Amino acid sequence: MASLRDIRKRIKSVKSTRQITKAMKMVSAAKLRKAQEAIMSARPYAQTLEALINELVSRVEPGTVNHPLLTERPVKKVEVLLVTSDRGLAGGFNANVSKQAWRYLKDEGSKMEQHFVTTMGKKGGDYLRARGFSIRKDWPGVTSKITYDTSTEIANEAAKRFLDGQVDAVYLAYNEFISAISQKVTFVRLLPFETGKKVEGVTKIDFKYEPNAQAVLNALVPQALNVRIFRALLESAASEHGARMSAMENATKNAGEMISSLTLFYNRTRQAAITKELMEIVSGAEALK
Repeated sequence: MASLRDIRKRIKSVKSTRQITKAMKMVSAAKLRKAQEAIMSARPYAQTLEALINELVSRVEPGTVNHPLLTERPVKKVEVLLVTSDRGLAGGFNANVSKQAWRYLKDEGSKMEQHFVTTMGKKGGDYLRARGFSIRKDWPGVTSKITYDTSTEIANEAAKRFLDGQVDAVYLAYNEFISAISQKVTFVRLLPFETGKKVEGVTKIDFKYEPNAQAVLNALVPQALNVRIFRALLESAASEHGARMSAMENATKNAGEMISSLTLFYNRTRQAAITKELMEIVSGAEALK
């Protein structure tokens, strides 16, 4: 049986842990507010930009405009861009999206001539390396400090590899932010850039494009690709802070319950020890009579 000193040390240790998890929850809550504002501001622009491309392609005559990043070809070489975090203690945030990428690479990727992995965030790379996959390139620290310039650099590299024929398709895996307690694992095709065949409400009357429709498309598609990756990083950041806040809240609650349980056990053990000493004193006194 544990001694009273051991139980006191355990209670003290759990109380220290509870202070840490409570502080981490408060930090994540503060960061979540900023990250949530950032993603809510970015979503309308990203959605409108993609809708604009879909509408432009649907309005003009088929074959009159095209872009290399829209061109589909037989998929023999594929690359997965995996967005996770650099830190843990966020519940299933990293494991869920990493598992989705791993399943694709294990099932579909094994059918390809080649498959590559690019990671943004340390945890995703660690997860896949532990399961035998090599990482072509890692972008360390991008999920901790998100900038549009970095997302543009990542998008330009992915576009160059696609245009050079090094890969035939690029997929993006990340956590989409739903709420502070909910994240959705998202696995989408990044390249070739997907456009809708039809857009509801679009008439056959075309717009006037300056200088022309092809030039407008040439400007919009690379920008939309940059914004897609930038949005994925923002979605992942907000999801990470929400997941960590929830995980630390649960950890704080569990620590409180453990402290209550240990305190009760300590009191019972102490009472039993006192009772035993009293019985020994009484027994000794009786023996002296």
